[in-house]
Amino acid sequence: MSRPTGRIHELEHHAADWTTTRPVVSGTQGVVSSGHPLVSMAGMRMLLSGGNAFDAVAAAGFAAAVIEPTASYTLCGECVALVHDARTRETLALSGQGTAPALATTAFFRGRGLDRIPTGPGAEAHLSFTVPGAVDAYLTLLETRGTKTVSEALTPALQYAEHGFPMYEYMHRLLAIPETQSQFDIYPPGGTAVFYPGGRVPQVGELFVQPALGATLRRLVEADTKARGHRLAGIAAARRRFYGGDIAAAIGGFSERVGGLLRASDLAGYRARYEAPLRTTFAGREILGQSAWTQGPVLMQALGMLASFDLPALGHNSARYVHVVSEALKLAFADRERYYGDHEDAFASIVDLLAPAYLKERAALIRMDRAAPEAPAPGHLRRRGVEPRAVAPVSSRVSGAAGSSAAADGTTHIAAIDREGNMICLTPSGGVFRKSAFAPELGCTLSTRSEMFVLEDGHPNALVPGKRPRTTLINYLICENGVPTTTVGCPGGDDQAQADLQLVLNLLVFGMNPQQAVEAPRFSTQTLVNSFYPRVYKPGQLNVEPGIAESTRAELRALGHAVSEIGACGIGAVVTRRDPGSGALSAGADPRRPTYALAW
Repeated sequence: MSRPTGRIHELEHHAADWTTTRPVVSGTQGVVSSGHPLVSMAGMRMLLSGGNAFDAVAAAGFAAAVIEPTASYTLCGECVALVHDARTRETLALSGQGTAPALATTAFFRGRGLDRIPTGPGAEAHLSFTVPGAVDAYLTLLETRGTKTVSEALTPALQYAEHGFPMYEYMHRLLAIPETQSQFDIYPPGGTAVFYPGGRVPQVGELFVQPALGATLRRLVEADTKARGHRLAGIAAARRRFYGGDIAAAIGGFSERVGGLLRASDLAGYRARYEAPLRTTFAGREILGQSAWTQGPVLMQALGMLASFDLPALGHNSARYVHVVSEALKLAFADRERYYGDHEDAFASIVDLLAPAYLKERAALIRMDRAAPEAPAPGHLRRRGVEPRAVAPVSSRVSGAAGSSAAADGTTHIAAIDREGNMICLTPSGGVFRKSAFAPELGCTLSTRSEMFVLEDGHPNALVPGKRPRTTLINYLICENGVPTTTVGCPGGDDQAQADLQLVLNLLVFGMNPQQAVEAPRFSTQTLVNSFYPRVYKPGQLNVEPGIAESTRAELRALGHAVSEIGACGIGAVVTRRDPGSGALSAGADPRRPTYALAW
């Protein structure tokens, strides 16, 4: 039902079927793509100085916490990654998703009369603070796969924080949103002195410095340099200082001071961990992603359903194509609400949810003449005797374009491939300014990812201390003949799985190169329960980007979709690729924001 990509990846953008605003960035020694040129350069500096792809992404991850604080990402946030080690031929998922604090219990929230875990905007943001996981994920990468010291990996980030970088348009625009400063005011002094010097948003091009964040990063460098022995001793010392020393004490102290549930003791036991990736096949390729503790299987379920349709015959972004893909996603999201979570039952159920026979049954529910007006019922996993439940036990039904802005903002994404074939894609997030509280002593916000738990006993995503919330953060690897060749990732909350699905289809079904794949217009169904508080539900709404033709929109409305134009359905997409024959490297970067790819 699809055709292989062939030599399309070798074509320049001007010679291909789909024109782009940027060329494919290509090289042979290394490629890095991220949400900002300076973040990509932080990673490239590691490659140019003899490091590998894992060093590059660790350095870029630290740098992004400085350069992209308005991209829904903080140093005290979380991340997920897929890692391919060319030397050992291992491919693993890396979880840097933080966990719920010990004091965060269902009884606590029910005792306050709450049926959902709240966050900002507003004065309850502290109730969803989550253990920071990203820092340990970066340290784990350096420790297990990298070659650089903590000090080397932190050098670019420290320079950006202490000496500054030019304010850029995307960051300036997000700081200008009134809710950002008003949320700082709720938890004074917040970040007002840093991000609004003199009571104003810094002008584009103005040098922007973050001394407190620089001081936090400097403590990690001090721990590294004071450690004696191998570079691993420095990594261990930095980990102890962040998760068991004065940084942990500052995080826990701030949380306690503002009424949060997170304590320093919650950080002491946290470690990022490697896991086996989830796998499925489509169009003669193997697709790898994170398991049911994320929304990752949504894409895999959708691919399994779409295998029943002749997608090339429908035509890229035609009304029938958009309809079929959206309807498959509705069915997959219904299963997400019922079956996904960081729980053994979810990991067992996912085998059945990806079974070809089950997905063929689900695909048969898609009507070509009418859109489902409501979220469909979750599937019945007969073999395990699991009874389906209502999709949305607790949600806020909203019509129109109102609701969570998480998908509109998006977080960021980083990917790198080196000349040896090491490959990694990583999506960090957490601590949206308008939803969290800013800790002046740290120079950053805390993650509020615990808002994604449900307060429903027995649900796979039920709140339990020490458990990971079912995160929206995901990314994917595509394998050809058993060898990983392509990374795929796109920020955007619940739009992540939807945008990533379209990237995969653009690559594998329509033969696009990486830049074409990320630039093609996208769409996203909102017939789902949003993962973010207040868990908005918009039945029937289909968001489309401006590039979707008006004639196509009219056909979609005739099918029953409530079409709504939105600026971006997923923002900051990145695709990187290694040609399995020549070893040539290429990357695409999303022009919807300052995403940028570098190669050499």
